[in-house]
Amino acid sequence: MKRLGCILLVLFITFLTSQVNAQDFYAANINPDKPTPISTLYLMPNVYPAVVEEGDTIACMWLGDFIKYSPITFRSTKDQIAYSKLIRDVKKTLPYAKEIAGIITETYEYMETLPNDKVRQQHLNKMEKYLTDKYTPKMKKLTRSQGQLLMKLVDRETHSSSYHIIDAFMGSFKAWSANLFAKLFGNDLKARYNPFGEDRVTERVCVLVEQGVV
Repeated sequence: MKRLGCILLVLFITFLTSQVNAQDFYAANINPDKPTPISTLYLMPNVYPAVVEEGDTIACMWLGDFIKYSPITFRSTKDQIAYSKLIRDVKKTLPYAKEIAGIITETYEYMETLPNDKVRQQHLNKMEKYLTDKYTPKMKKLTRSQGQLLMKLVDRETHSSSYHIIDAFMGSFKAWSANLFAKLFGNDLKARYNPFGEDRVTERVCVLVEQGVV
């Protein structure tokens, strides 16, 4: 059963990276010969404009929205354990989902530049081998529940179900066959991610993980 996550992932990523670096910074005046307070602040790996106020260099940057959730009240120890497990699983699978979303976007855009279906198929075959070699060892380590969560998170990142992704790249028959196989293990490739309904707790955890809160 642990192979399910690998099987399902390979089905749609083969048809078709994020590293966290230690931050460092330094400031430099971009107009040293002109009387201006504007400098450049290098907060690696990004570069921001900055102003100097009374000897202090202040970076000017746009900050994303920060979502604040109310504390959760658990009805039982079992619920608390389940929530902790969800946090663990999201931390493990969300990076894969984001990588898959990037691969899908890049592959689609690149295939649009190819001249015909034959060349496109050749490219897909090369991608299949590369991604299978890269991801199979990682996906084998996923549990069944993590594989199911991964499919939902791929939908979250791409706004497309796993079924739709396979259908778009490989055709309806292969999408139908993959979904039939998934149903043998209690999964549904057509299942959609619903952040305002059944997946609202998962969405909460995803946002907290993205914000670095948990």
